[in-house]
Amino acid sequence: MVFLTLSCWIRSRGPDRYWKVQEVLKHARHFRGRKNRCYSLAVRAVRRAFVYATKGRRLKQRNMRTLWISRIAAASREHGMKYPALMHNLTKTSVQLNRRVISDLAITEPRSFLSLAKLARARQQEGLRAALGDGKEPAGVFSRVVLLQ
Repeated sequence: MVFLTLSCWIRSRGPDRYWKVQEVLKHARHFRGRKNRCYSLAVRAVRRAFVYATKGRRLKQRNMRTLWISRIAAASREHGMKYPALMHNLTKTSVQLNRRVISDLAITEPRSFLSLAKLARARQQEGLRAALGDGKEPAGVFSRVVLLQ
């Protein structure tokens, strides 16, 4: 649609504004009071509601992550490991599973989680042996590792 004059263009904006107002009022339909009928009040209320919705989504993600971590921690304590040690050793063994999947495994497939815990335990023991070494330090080097043995 081509507008030859400015007045024709301004006059033709009416329907667009109608749909814009209806879109805002659609989101405000369930609000109480004049906020669901008055456009100027509805705009502020809808904007505030969208801000709260965004914050709520972030909070939900944070709460879910906390839930997954507590589930993994409880399951790992059953197998004699602490949560940080389990996760650290799983990442060292290049296990590409996130916390949500690991917590689901701990609940629905305990044997699979047990194998993951054994894998992490083996990596932990391997790292401890590598840190201790063979007990022979090079000449002139004083280390705590020698004192621990």
